[in-house]
Formats: sequence, structure tokens, C-alpha cells
Amino acid sequence: MIEYWQIAPVKICSSWLLFLAFDIISVSSDSANSQADVESHLEIGRDFLARGQLQDALSHYHAAVEGDPSNYLTYFKRGTVYLALGKAKFALLDFDKVLELKPDFHSARLQRGLLLMKQGEIQKSKDDLYHVYVSDPHNAPEAYDHYQKLDNIQYEIDSSHYYYENRDYFSAIQLLTKVIEVCPWSPTLRELRSACHLERGDTEAAILDLRSATKLLTDNTEGFFKISMLQYRLGKLADSLKEIRECLKLDPEHKNCFPHYKKVKKIDKLMTDADEHVNAKEYGLCAEKAKKMLLAEKEEPMIMFLAKQKLCHCYLHDEQFALSLQYCQEALDIHRTPDVHCEKAEVYIATEMYEEAIHEFSKALELDREFQRAVNGQKRAQKLQKMAEKRDYYKILNVKRSATKQEIIKAYRKAAQKWHPDNFQGDEKKMAEKKFIDVAAAKEVLTDPEKRQKFDNGEDPLDPESGAHPQGFNPFQQFHQFHGSPFTFKFHFN
Repeated sequence: MIEYWQIAPVKICSSWLLFLAFDIISVSSDSANSQADVESHLEIGRDFLARGQLQDALSHYHAAVEGDPSNYLTYFKRGTVYLALGKAKFALLDFDKVLELKPDFHSARLQRGLLLMKQGEIQKSKDDLYHVYVSDPHNAPEAYDHYQKLDNIQYEIDSSHYYYENRDYFSAIQLLTKVIEVCPWSPTLRELRSACHLERGDTEAAILDLRSATKLLTDNTEGFFKISMLQYRLGKLADSLKEIRECLKLDPEHKNCFPHYKKVKKIDKLMTDADEHVNAKEYGLCAEKAKKMLLAEKEEPMIMFLAKQKLCHCYLHDEQFALSLQYCQEALDIHRTPDVHCEKAEVYIATEMYEEAIHEFSKALELDREFQRAVNGQKRAQKLQKMAEKRDYYKILNVKRSATKQEIIKAYRKAAQKWHPDNFQGDEKKMAEKKFIDVAAAKEVLTDPEKRQKFDNGEDPLDPESGAHPQGFNPFQQFHQFHGSPFTFKFHFN
């Protein structure tokens, strides 16, 4: 008789073996499916790559790597796509992984050597290229061709550092430009060339190199900070804010970026408010914002220039001509621009200093011969200068050039009563007749928007030589319209 305990283990063991067999079959099946998926992704990736659709190829190579992380070929193929996309850091990581899995895969070592050369890692590049040269006859010629150039490249890099340290920035830039053609992915070389540009006063070129360096390095907060500072020094507030925000995305409490952000944001807000006041013709409020800018920034010349340029403009339109002239000149002392010269010329026109206005417009044209505001302004100033030798309707009525129609009519009434010929006798009567006609002519021009605009542009609409004098112009009839006089007057002009 067989006891249960004697056969039970056999049954249990058989059940376990059966389960294990199914598990092995299942694993084998999953492995086969997984390998099939990997091959499928590789095939699709190759197809996209052949058609130049790099991003699509990359997504499938990602899937292939995840499906078989021990396959060195999948890493190599993904690395070549990264290389084609200019993503050197990721390409280098993949080539490193390939050589970790298969150290004798010479194609990967060649690609890594060339990539390191582009990054300016000259010694590391030499090591890889030499290894390929002595180990792989197939790739040896290409490896040797690049290898023999590296000593000269290193010499040029060392020489550029020497020139920089000895303040020969022009020579350093020339060499670095040549080297960067071979090593375009070197952030160090671009930062050095940026420093040279900065020393030579070419801030825009310095910014371009720094921006390239920030793209080549991850988490380059210092690069974004430097660019933001340079943009701020140029007076480009919006660009400065954009760059400093990139820094804060990487490190919200960066010791340099955060305080600089607060400062730029404050200045930018004041400038924006000043512009809004200009649009609303609130020139006094505009001046207040510009003054606050000067209080907030007392060191950076271009920010001070922006504030003084704004004061020049706002005081001009607020008819505070002395202050406008002061800030126009202070702005020009910092940075000469055609616009500010034109603003200063407008101050001179408003104060009837036409010769000075013409001279100021000429200075604007020295900076830009095609600057239309200066071209038109100079012609207008020349016309006004000629008119000043004749009669000035604003002066005749003793009103400002910005006087309203009501103010002009009021001044006309006062002047017409003063110079009415009935108030004078003898020779004075003839003088009064002329004055009275001038007063009426001033009223005629300055209360008619079209005629006034012509006059403001340097053309006298009542000048007999222009043929624009209105038919039937009667100064006394106009006077009677305003005063209801029952008298008529007849004058004889010699």
C-alpha cells in the first residue's frame, strides 16, 4: 500500500514542471515578439532616415533602444541621427555606449573622434582617431587625414589665447573664426571669441557668440545672464527680459539672474508706461516716468539715453522747450541718433530758431542720408526761415503755434480793435491799415485748418506770388462779421 505522502510530491513536482514549461514558452514568445518589434522599428527608422525625416527616424530608434538596450547597433544608429540633427551631446552619449558594449566597433570610434574634434576636444579626438588609424585599415585613411590636422588646430587655439591675453583681440578673432569652422560645437571657443568682440566694443557680435554657446551647453545659466546684461547695456529691455527669464527657468533663485530680472522689469515697466502716456498725449505724466527711470538707473549709459530721449520728446510736446533742449542734448552726448537730432530741431522750430533747426536736421542726415523725417524737416525749416523774413501770422496775433481756434479768434478781436484805421490819423492811419490787413490775414489763415497746415509746413497760402490768395478777400468784412459794425471803409493803396 502506497501512502499519500509518497505520491504527493511527485504530483506537485509535475505541476511545477508544467508551469515552468509554459512560462519558458511564454518568455520565449515575448522575447521573439520584442525582437520583432525592435527590427520593425529599425526598419522604419532606416526608411525615414533615407527620406531625410530625421525626427521621425529618431522616434523609432528610441523605441528600438528601449526594446533592446544591449544592442550596440541601435545606439550607433540613433547616435548618427542625433549627429545629423546637431545634437552633439546626445550623439556623444550614444557613441560612448556603443564603445562600452563593443570596444572594437571602429566606425563608432571614428564618429566619436570627429565629434570630439567639432567640440574642440582636440586631445580626446586625437586618441580616438589614432586608435582607428592603427586598428582599422578600412577607416584608417579618413582617420589619418583628420588626425594630421589636429596639431595645427591646437596650435591655433593656443595662439588665440595668447593674442587674447596680450590684448590683440583682432588677431585672436581672426584665428578663432578659422578654428570655429572646424570646431563649430565648441562653446569654449565661442565664449572666447565673444570676449574678444566685447573688448573691441562689438556687443552685437559678442551676443551672437554667447547665444550659440548657450545652445551648446545645457543649464547654461551664466550664459543667459551675460546675454541679458549685454542686451540691457544696449538698451534692449525686451530682449534683456527674455534672456533673463531663460536663466530663471533653469534656476528660479539664481543669485545673479533674479536681482537683475527685478531691475530690468522695473525699468521696462517705466518705459512702457511712458510710451502709453505719449500715445494718450499725457506728456507731463510721460516726463514723470522718464525721470523715475533716471533715478532707477544711474550707471548704464544706454538706459539713461532712453530716459533722456523720452524727456526730450515729452517736454517738446508739453511746450517746455528749455527742458526739452537740455535733455535732447544730454541724450545726444550719450548716443547720436537721427531721431534725437530731429527732436532737437523741432525744439528750434518751435522757438523760431530756423537756422539752428536746419543745422540740426543736417546732423541727422550725416548719420542717415535717407532718413525721411530729416529730409522733410530740413525742407520745412528752410521754408519757415524764408517766411520769417516776410510775415508770421502767429507773431501778428501774438499767439503760440499750438493755439486753439478760440484763442486765435480772441487774439484777432483784440488786435483788430487795436489796429482799426478809425483809431488813427495821418501817416499813422496808413501804418494801421497795413497792420489791420495783416491781422485779418492771420485770422484768415489760422482759423482755416487747411490753410494753417500749409503755413505750418512753410507755405504762405495768402502769398500773392503763390497764386493762392483768395478772391474777394476783405479784411474789414471779416471784422464786421465779428463786431457788427455798420461802417464801411475804402482805402487807396499806392
